[in-house]
Amino acid sequence: MSTSETKSLYDRLGGVYAIAAVADDFVNRVMDDPRLNANPKVDEAHHRVSRAGFKYLVTEMVCWATGGPQRYTGKSMYDSHAHLAITEGEWQVFLGDFRETLDKFAVPAPEQAELFAIVESTKKDIVLSVA
Repeated sequence: MSTSETKSLYDRLGGVYAIAAVADDFVNRVMDDPRLNANPKVDEAHHRVSRAGFKYLVTEMVCWATGGPQRYTGKSMYDSHAHLAITEGEWQVFLGDFRETLDKFAVPAPEQAELFAIVESTKKDIVLSVA
């Protein structure tokens, strides 16, 4: 077994400081994306929540989900997204924004694939609208 296979995704991503830098860029990208903010419910949420707090929770969640020592303390994905009527199209925009951020930070393809699998596992609690 190679060293990369024995290290957690958290460690392969560079730990909390690297994950926080990526979360910072990603949250800015998502919150400022006019395609996502075209949904009035998403736009309202993006202007209601603290950007710094959102970045903190995304960092905490990614660290937790990738095997880091952090524990996610925010709301469930369902509770934080069900009221937003997020569509499949908006989900695809979100995934595109995520890929742009990961590419900007030169996250290697195997780690990107693992991150996308984690994100995809949340889709059923986020994309609830058929519109």
